[in-house]
Amino acid sequence: MAKVAETFVWQGADRNGKKTKGEINATSVVEAKNMLRRQGVSAKSVKKQPKPLFSFGEKKVTAQDVSLLSRQIATMLNAGVTLIQSLEMIGQGSGSPAVRKMMAEITNEVRSGNTFNSALRKYPRQFDELYCDLVETGEQSGSLEGIFDRIALYKEKAEALKSKIKKAMFYPIAVLVVAFVVTVILLVYVVPQFEEIFSSFGAELPAFTQFVLGISNFVQDYGPYIALGMIGAAVLFVRAHRASPKLRDSIDAKVLKIPVIGEILKKASIARFSRTLSTTFAAGVPLIGALDSASGAAGNAIYRDAILYMRKEVSGGIPMNSAMRSTNVFPSMVVQMVAIGEESGSVDEMLGKIATIYEAEVDDMVDGLTSLLEPMIMAVLGVVIGGLIIAMYLPIFEMGSVV
Repeated sequence: MAKVAETFVWQGADRNGKKTKGEINATSVVEAKNMLRRQGVSAKSVKKQPKPLFSFGEKKVTAQDVSLLSRQIATMLNAGVTLIQSLEMIGQGSGSPAVRKMMAEITNEVRSGNTFNSALRKYPRQFDELYCDLVETGEQSGSLEGIFDRIALYKEKAEALKSKIKKAMFYPIAVLVVAFVVTVILLVYVVPQFEEIFSSFGAELPAFTQFVLGISNFVQDYGPYIALGMIGAAVLFVRAHRASPKLRDSIDAKVLKIPVIGEILKKASIARFSRTLSTTFAAGVPLIGALDSASGAAGNAIYRDAILYMRKEVSGGIPMNSAMRSTNVFPSMVVQMVAIGEESGSVDEMLGKIATIYEAEVDDMVDGLTSLLEPMIMAVLGVVIGGLIIAMYLPIFEMGSVV
């Protein structure tokens, strides 16, 4: 069983005799000293980094970090900086401890003679199979700087698209959650105060007020049990979603049928598919392998299955546009553009144009959805909150009219 790398703090002197210190990742003190010696450092002290007494969760390397790293590596390689120097400078210049640690380990791996893609494969959560395969292709072809340009563009576009989808989902959910919390607070803490006042009236309350008071009493009596039930159901659903591919596929199929949201997700899947296939195909990956990578990047089971079907058909000699048409999930415009690309021998360029078109459409639809939802959400909030206030003041208004 391989030993897990740990962080060691060291002090020593460089080749010029200048005192220096730092951190290094190794499996033992001996390995750390050997690594420092290869770097030209004479280590006087190497100790395991002490763990903090209190830890509030170590920050992880995010997808945004990986996107930024990719662009920085591409820029430095194109500027003529060597790979190891690029990795060192990026790691030392990062403001994230997690990124610095990861880059230090990757740099040490490459300096020790391992390939760059094999070093990246030790971080599967940050660098997926597609990313590592593209790097491997660049290393084998001797065009790593060109490959990283494509990788950086791919990651930037993927993160931008993901951000747009999150924006479409987050805004209405956040507002509805706030509305729910405010409503519960009113029902639990404010309405009971009015109920005490109404009990001294000695007169029959309006039906609407009685209805709201009934809801308030129900929430006070059964609210904790309902909340626990909802939390339990959410936990069970998340576990079932992780464990059951069939459930995930079923949900993927159903969300595509949601008005507006479904259209956004369809266009996003087509954009991801096109961008991934364009990047991998242009990097020299065979079409069959490129389709395999694109199926995993589609983000939806319906499109994943359709792309895998296309892969099967293409491997049997069927043109990609014909296989794409028979899936019945790609618009005719996409099929026609792919057909033109196949005839002209510029499939990667045509797929890149398709991705750009659909990314722009997703952006426009998200902005339109946000503009549409804002007045609707405000109206719902007004009806709910305003209705509670009116219900509480109706008895007072009626008493005023009697007087």
